[in-house]
This record gives sequence, structure tokens and C-alpha cells, in this order.
Amino acid sequence: MKLTHEELKIAILEKAAKSPKPQLYIKDFYACDPDTKPRELKNVANDLVKEGKLMFWSSGSTTMYALKNRIKNEEGAGGI
Repeated sequence: MKLTHEELKIAILEKAAKSPKPQLYIKDFYACDPDTKPRELKNVANDLVKEGKLMFWSSGSTTMYALKNRIKNEEGAGGI
């Protein structure tokens, strides 16, 4: 059963907090709800960025998502 918008936000934040990697590709969030289409999931992740709960992180060639406190603590890098 497909998660609601709010349930998906919670699942994405939990995945970002529990992942061994501090920054994640959008595809890493696909497992949060296999019934949600990739574009819809990306829109939810972008909503979390707008709300300040996630941030964009750039490796220089790829843009990823991360929790602000994990990037500062584990990478010492800034967002874009």
C-alpha cells in the first residue's frame, strides 16, 4: 500500500538518519516505499529540503540529500 505524503516524509527522514552514509542519492530513498513513483518521491524529498529538514549536498558532480547535522558532524562539508 502506498504511503501518504506525510508518512513518506517520516520514512525518508528515518532512512537519512539511520543510513551508514551521511549523504544519500535520491535512488537510496526508493526503498522507503516501492509503490511511490520516483518523481513523486523526489518531490517529497525536495519538500523536506524546503522545510529545512534535509539539505542538498554536492560532491561536485552529483547532488545528494543529507541531514544537516550529519554532514556537519561527519563530513565537515557544506551544501549547495
